[in-house]
Amino acid sequence: MIGGMNAKAPHADRLRSLRQSFETHQIDALLVTDEINVGYLSGFTGDSSYLLVGTGEATLLSDRRYETQIAQECPELAAAVRPPSQSMPDLLAEVLAGSCYRRVGVESSNVTLAQWDAWQDRLADASPSIQWVPTAGVVEALRQIKDEFEIGRIRQSIDIAERAYVSVTSRLTSRMTEREVAHDLESVMRTLGASGVSFEPIVGAQPSGALPHYRPDAVPLGDAPTLLIDWGAFYQGYASDLTRTLHRDAASDAFRRAYDVVLAAQLAAIERIGNGVAASDVDAAARNVIEAAGMGDAFKHGLGHGIGLQIHESPRMASVSPQVLSSGMVVTVEPGVYFEGEFGIRIEDDVLVTDSGCEVLTRLPKGLDDCRLIL
Repeated sequence: MIGGMNAKAPHADRLRSLRQSFETHQIDALLVTDEINVGYLSGFTGDSSYLLVGTGEATLLSDRRYETQIAQECPELAAAVRPPSQSMPDLLAEVLAGSCYRRVGVESSNVTLAQWDAWQDRLADASPSIQWVPTAGVVEALRQIKDEFEIGRIRQSIDIAERAYVSVTSRLTSRMTEREVAHDLESVMRTLGASGVSFEPIVGAQPSGALPHYRPDAVPLGDAPTLLIDWGAFYQGYASDLTRTLHRDAASDAFRRAYDVVLAAQLAAIERIGNGVAASDVDAAARNVIEAAGMGDAFKHGLGHGIGLQIHESPRMASVSPQVLSSGMVVTVEPGVYFEGEFGIRIEDDVLVTDSGCEVLTRLPKGLDDCRLIL
């Protein structure tokens, strides 16, 4: 099954897609230095390594610590491995010396000025005919569109996160602290097969849920009427990101009304998602609902973001986003309202853009009656 547990990532297809973009960027090779991008294109999971991708070949530049790992993870890829006595600029110069490249792109957002100065001095002598071209977002543009392998991993990451949530929330007590809940979520996700959390879980008992990026504290849940939980797993390199806001019977009428508004906003946004739809239009679908309810000022962030190898990826789902959704993107849809000193509400699901609209990958119920806080 494509995207199944035993499937292999289609690195050759990804390299082919990257090469097809060279003409647009007016380059004939790209030096990939971002660790995540190197792994995406090659399957290599080590660090301190670069990938030089030309029109007909790709070479992994690494060091002797990773010789065995390279052979195991990417046996079909050419590799240039340096000894401890050789620097990376020297190895790069050695590889480029025999090439016919004229314009080589470099990931400018991932190279410091100090690195660039060191490269310039060494590479200018070794390959004086090469023109270095600053590029940004070349590989990231490919990563926006998930292949079946990636979608399978994201589904599994979501499944782990959801199972952990059900387990943890069924065992909550008033004596547990926010930090203990966050730790419990991480522990259960790891037990279920996650390599870790995709970000530090946010667990905010009222009124702390009104802080969008609150950090859990040693505060007992006690008799807090509401509890916001934002969490996610990493599974075989891929992230999930979910939020649910729980409530007790003691939750105020204002909370209940606001919850219905946020849920309606999220459903309106999900309904708008589709191939070729502007991300800003999806944000507007949610924002219009919240503004119509008189709560526009309480929606203090964009609607969401892409997920994949990182917890925050392109596209950005916001009113200022210039991006257009395409089939294969996986995005979060997470409208929220925050009332300082009172409560916060956020409802978040992970959604796959499809040719016919979208598929909500998360399955946890989210109706007001479904999200009861029982301690």
